[in-house]
Amino acid sequence: MSETPTLELPWGPAADGLDRPYWEGLAEGELRLQRCGNCREWIWGPQWICATCHTFDPIWERVEPVGTVYAWARSHYPFIAELADRVPYVTVLVELPGAGNRRVLGLLVDDAPENVRIGDQVTGHIELDPGATWPLLRWRRVDTEGVRE
Repeated sequence: MSETPTLELPWGPAADGLDRPYWEGLAEGELRLQRCGNCREWIWGPQWICATCHTFDPIWERVEPVGTVYAWARSHYPFIAELADRVPYVTVLVELPGAGNRRVLGLLVDDAPENVRIGDQVTGHIELDPGATWPLLRWRRVDTEGVRE
């Protein structure tokens, strides 16, 4: 009897463990970013030291996953083999006002990703792909009526 191979997906905690609280937060249904425990400056991407006050005191805080599309790119070629069945897909860089305007990446998943515009309001949700160990942060545009379905 042969075993089914484990799918090695290209996301999850780095070997040094620095970003592990981010991934654990997603697994628990929360977006978490670093913030300096001393000067309260938001830090992203994860760092061992605060670039503002130079203390080794970063903590992880929950952030509301709402923001604004700062930039976007449409991929027609599956640079990540695991996303081959989703091309074309749109990656957005989202500015988070609740985290000092730090910016995070994620896929835009909504009814018309081809209509994405800089300045669109988005809300994040967390998805676990089949066969994946770690969930990913995904984004949907928000209109005046609420979240687009």
